[in-house]
Amino acid sequence: MAWTTCDLYDQFETEAQVPDVVLRDYGGRIAFSGRIATLKCFEDNGRLRALSRTPGDGRVLVIDGGGSLRYALLGDMIGADLVKNGWVGAVIFGCVRDVEPLKGLDLGVKALASTPRKAARRDEGQIDQPLAFGGVIWRPGDVLYADADGVLTLTPDLAVGAG
Repeated sequence: MAWTTCDLYDQFETEAQVPDVVLRDYGGRIAFSGRIATLKCFEDNGRLRALSRTPGDGRVLVIDGGGSLRYALLGDMIGADLVKNGWVGAVIFGCVRDVEPLKGLDLGVKALASTPRKAARRDEGQIDQPLAFGGVIWRPGDVLYADADGVLTLTPDLAVGAG
């Protein structure tokens, strides 16, 4: 890894977007980066389950769960599907479950919190739409960088000169 989020922020201070919410690490991979794919779903992970079974192509899935702390959107089974299908990470404005098994996956996972309560599967939600949470506009195709210091995003043209 030739970059850190701190160095990228210093390099692109006025252009980088950094969320103003605290996201904790839950996956086995702490540092990860990739183009963003988005999903908006509230207390329902049916679309996430389906999306986890599609080719990730090294992307990072950004999930707007509305900040809900009531139900977990991602657990070990969906996490394993993400790894199997080439996703490098997930950033979740919501909760995860199966914390110990998630640590064993080669997947970056950042989320607000954990809970044992699983989400419903009503297959509701929107895929690949710009999202707004934590003071950031998360756009499909932008590049997300995450490490122990946090998360930041850059437009694709800036990401070419990153690091």
